[in-house]
Amino acid sequence: MNTAAAFSFAVICEAPADLRLATALADRVLCKEIDWIHPEDLDLYRSWRGLEPVDSHLEWHWVSRLAKQQNLKLRPRPHGNFGEEPAALAARKALLLLARSRHVPDAVVLVCDTDGREELRRGLEQARDASPLFEVVVLAVAHTKRECWVLAGFDPHSEDEEEALAGIRRELGFDPRLRAESLTATEPQAPRNAKRVLNRLTGGNPDREQECWTATDLATLRERGRLTGLSDFLDEVRKRLVSLFTNRQASP
Repeated sequence: MNTAAAFSFAVICEAPADLRLATALADRVLCKEIDWIHPEDLDLYRSWRGLEPVDSHLEWHWVSRLAKQQNLKLRPRPHGNFGEEPAALAARKALLLLARSRHVPDAVVLVCDTDGREELRRGLEQARDASPLFEVVVLAVAHTKRECWVLAGFDPHSEDEEEALAGIRRELGFDPRLRAESLTATEPQAPRNAKRVLNRLTGGNPDREQECWTATDLATLRERGRLTGLSDFLDEVRKRLVSLFTNRQASP
């Protein structure tokens, strides 16, 4: 593990947008739970990285190629059927890549969407259990899409946004912020497509989207995100990442 002053946290995700969301939320939990860490000082205490410290992140679709390049061989599968769940196999490969990297991270965050496949989280849990890093592996599993987590933090800031939210509620028959787990459609223009709903509410403005996870209080995000995996992620950060700092502080 890294012995430098700052902890090194590796992130495996599908795209940079997932990286921004998951790391910003994790940082907020760290600042809330550890009274001596302030937002402006975060870089003194943690760094986000990919396979190596110089990498910004590691994307899932890179894992197989990197595993082949390193001639990585997985041991026989433990309990559970990883063969039927590609994400579980990818997670095992990714965690082994990190465990064998020149600079092993202090913790790993696995970020992915379920896309309606509720068994995906179970597969990642089995992959975590099989890894030597299992105690410091955090799962950020969004059901069904990362946009569902963003919707949890949306509150209208203008009359136009209030009208947009009212229109969406009439169209869906429910408030998408409170029941984002019901936005399961995969067709881009389907009423229950999470991306479409978020785009309607924010006008496709990435800065406005970012406000949803940076400005909305964590208690609200936790309550609204109970069925989308958001509250589970916040709990995992508190359990597995915050404890790294508190345990180090308690060490002689």
